[in-house]
Formats: sequence, C-alpha cells, structure tokens
Amino acid sequence: MAQGSLSPQDLDHLRAELAEGRQPAVWFTSAAVGVETGRSAKVISFTEPEEGDFIQVRPTGDRDEISFSPAELTTEKPPRKKAPAAKPPVKEAEPEKPAEIEHVYTPAPPPVVEKPKPAPAKPAPAARKGAKPAEVTITLTSTIEGEWAAEVLVGVKRTLRQAALTPSAVAQAAKLLHPEVAAAVDAVLTAARETHLARVEQLRAELEVAQRALDELSG
Repeated sequence: MAQGSLSPQDLDHLRAELAEGRQPAVWFTSAAVGVETGRSAKVISFTEPEEGDFIQVRPTGDRDEISFSPAELTTEKPPRKKAPAAKPPVKEAEPEKPAEIEHVYTPAPPPVVEKPKPAPAKPAPAARKGAKPAEVTITLTSTIEGEWAAEVLVGVKRTLRQAALTPSAVAQAAKLLHPEVAAAVDAVLTAARETHLARVEQLRAELEVAQRALDELSG
C-alpha cells in the first residue's frame, strides 16, 4: 500500500462524512496515474462492489467524476511548498586606492571597475511527458421502454456512469457506425415504439369508455 494511502479507518470516516451530507476532501498520492501528486479532490460516492477503483471523486477545478483506489488517495494534506529564500545582494568590492609614489606628480589613472556579468538564464524545465493513452470502452444500454444510457471506461477507471441519452441521438450516432450496430439499435427503437403505441391505444380505449360513462351520467 502506498505511503499515506487510505486505511480501512479512513474509508469508514469518509463514508460517515458522506452519510451526513458532506463531501470530504482527499489528496492524490504518488500512486495515482494521470494526476499531479498532492492535488486535492472531493469524495462523491463509493461504488459496489468495493474492489479496484471504487471511490468516486471530483478533482479540484474539474467537473468530471473519476474512480480511484484507496492506494491512490490519502486524507493527509501535503505540506505547502516553501518559496526559496532570497539571496542577499552581493556588495561590490571598493577599488583600492593607488599607492602614493614620491617625486611623481602625474596623477594615477582611476582603476577600472568591471561590471558584474549577468547570471546565465536558467534553462526552462523540460515538459512533462504525457501519460500513455489508455484503452477506452463505451457501453450503451437500453430498456424495453426505449430509455438509453452510456458508460465510459478509460483503462480500468470508469469516468462516466449511466449518463442518459435521447433515443434520437442514439439513432443518429448508430447510422454512422457499423451496419450491424445500426440494425441492433433500430430493432430496440422499433420495439419501444410498438410498446408505447400499444399503450397509447389502450389509453385511448379507456378514455372513450370513461367519456361514454360521463355522457350517460350527464344525460
């Protein structure tokens, strides 16, 4: 387990904070992939089962919710980095006075004081190499009523969970994909339309019966 990672006691404490309506703060450890060590985040929820990346957090400054494991998070706030102390200015040495020479009346020329050379500029830090792109898995699910949702898995991290999609958007996207994908989506949409049509016809029949009963009562 990485140093400072979440212990079972830490997990119990975070669950208690969520149960009371608070979003406790955590920080990323050096084991976290793709994020800066020491960056803060808010705990949003715990997923089931509690294996692998089951802690949903929202990094500070981001809107996305990302899953992490206990080894990648800590409740210990990292110390703030101290600014380097300013170096005292270097005092230039005063030029030595020329020694007096007897019987010489020609004044000695003033000593030449060389200006200090500017310090060489520090090279810019090398750009950090980006993390190796991970495999992305997108899963579409539907219900018999024609409701659609999408999940996105980047590597082993679930970055999007059960996001609702409109049937029209799914149908348009499916037409741009493989014909078999479009056919499968169209079959689900057709079944959903038939289900809703049957429901509408049933409601119309019930409405007609209720209207006739109301007319008889009114007459």
